[in-house]
Amino acid sequence: MPYNILILGASYGSLLASKLMFGGHNVTMVCRPATAELINADGFRVRMPIKGRNDPIEIDSRKLVGRVSACGVGDANPNDYDLIALAMQEPQFGASGVRELLDAVATSRVPCMSIMNMPPLPYVKRIPGLDYDALRPAYTDPSVWDNFDPATLTLCSPDPQAFRPPDEKVNVLQVTLPTNFKVAAFDAGPGVAILRQLEQDVDAVRFATPEGEIELPVKLRVSDSLFVPLAKWSMLLAGNYRCVTKDGMRSAQEAVHSNLAESRSVYDFVFDLCVKLGASPDDLVPFDKYAAAANGLSRPSSAARALQKGATTIERADKLVQLIARQKGMSHPAIDAQVALVDQRLEANRQKVAV
Repeated sequence: MPYNILILGASYGSLLASKLMFGGHNVTMVCRPATAELINADGFRVRMPIKGRNDPIEIDSRKLVGRVSACGVGDANPNDYDLIALAMQEPQFGASGVRELLDAVATSRVPCMSIMNMPPLPYVKRIPGLDYDALRPAYTDPSVWDNFDPATLTLCSPDPQAFRPPDEKVNVLQVTLPTNFKVAAFDAGPGVAILRQLEQDVDAVRFATPEGEIELPVKLRVSDSLFVPLAKWSMLLAGNYRCVTKDGMRSAQEAVHSNLAESRSVYDFVFDLCVKLGASPDDLVPFDKYAAAANGLSRPSSAARALQKGATTIERADKLVQLIARQKGMSHPAIDAQVALVDQRLEANRQKVAV
């Protein structure tokens, strides 16, 4: 039986939607009115590189088994869905309309899966032994998460890298690094079976080409460990946030490989922090594997691009990791310096807005 799935966010969310729709499940995407109108009229496209092929394949939502529709924030009722995915940037959840919808998601108790880089605060509360109130300063508006039951919310690591090509319509997504989504299972409840079924359905996907059916990358991998999605933390702090420079930005490849020793030091520090929190080393990704993948990351991170465009708020996973590390008696000078730099860049943007 197909599931009905609500996805808040139609950009990165369209990648997840394409995988679920291949499995026959129906997706509703919450987005801006103009984007919703375009998706309802013409669906969406996801372009993805395939190992061994010169040209990327294009997934057209109109040709998939599952159905897609799109709506605005005021038109979605969380109670109508089996699973809800959060695919917006963390600061967006405090915006008028989005905030109210998120609160309705919380009170519905429908199983909810975040694919943000920034783990929602209720998910962090599933990790034992932390002072959760002391972590609230890392969030743009931590109060938006107050009504969630941590048992109904899980985290999916957004490891696949993708962007909207600037010369294309907003219903087109280009995947640059087709790695897997890695999601922690719910502890109990209907969400457990839903995630396991979705994992199987995505695994079974085959894509028709002139040469025959091929298997597609970007699987959904479900883990019983809370810490598997937190493997992204090391990547974020060694790569994404270090794309931010004093006066501009640089690619993730340059951020990692221009000073490989420092990148390794930062990465291993966060790796060790996750182990101290309770992760098994097998839950995480070794630095050398990440460094190899970073060679293909030719664009600056979304956080760096947002700062460069004048954003006054961004996701602060860097600050969250710093605050958690301090609770464990740990610090790293490069992380402290990078967090301070991001703070400075944000404050400079706020001052420009205030003038």
